[in-house]
This record gives sequence, structure tokens and C-alpha cells, in this order.
Amino acid sequence: QVQLAESGGGLVQAGASLRLSCAPSGRTFSTYSMGWFRQAPGKQRQFVAGVSWSGGTTRYADSVKGRFTISRGRAKNTVYLQMNNLNPDDTAVYYCAADRDRDGLRTSTTQYDYWGQGTQVTVSS
Repeated sequence: QVQLAESGGGLVQAGASLRLSCAPSGRTFSTYSMGWFRQAPGKQRQFVAGVSWSGGTTRYADSVKGRFTISRGRAKNTVYLQMNNLNPDDTAVYYCAADRDRDGLRTSTTQYDYWGQGTQVTVSS
């Protein structure tokens, strides 16, 4: 069974940092573009960041530019989201997703083929 597993979430205070990881099982995603999305209570799931299959191109939502960094591991299979200077508006469940379009960097949830179960990030003021 193909799965994506997120980890690294938690409860932190405003201004803190967290690093989320997304590791696949059941297949490799080294040729897929990858994205991070988040969903706050009562809101739609929204795009946060994306990275191309090579790791050479990235894209960010305006709300996280300059604070979050998406990257891929050496084997291109694991994806990370470094989140700095967190604020309460960043509180959400964070999901990683895989898109078979290698350079997609797409922002719509319907364009991704595989999803993880999510990891909770809570930022207190």
C-alpha cells in the first residue's frame, strides 16, 4: 500500500520553529513534485509550499514566504518543511502530497495523486 507519512508536528509558542518530515512507503516519489498543504478548523485545505522533483524549484504561499522552507532529502524521496517564526495563524493540520507532474508546483488539492494523514501543528500566543 502506498503511503505518505508526516511527522514533526507539535505544540509550540509563537516565534518558535518546527521541522516537518514526509516519508513515503510502498513506492518511491523521487520523480514526483511534492507539496505541503494545511487545513485549519472550519477552513479549506490550502497550499503552503511545493518543490519540483529535482528540488531545484520551489513555490510558496504568500503567507509563509520568508518563514518556511521546503526541501528534499538526498535521495529526493523524503520532503521537509522547515517552519520558522511560527504564529497562531499557522495552527493547522499539515499534509504532504505527491503530484506525478515532476515540475508541477501546483496549488490545487485536486491535482495531487497521493496524500498523507497529516500532522497537527499548534502555535500558542
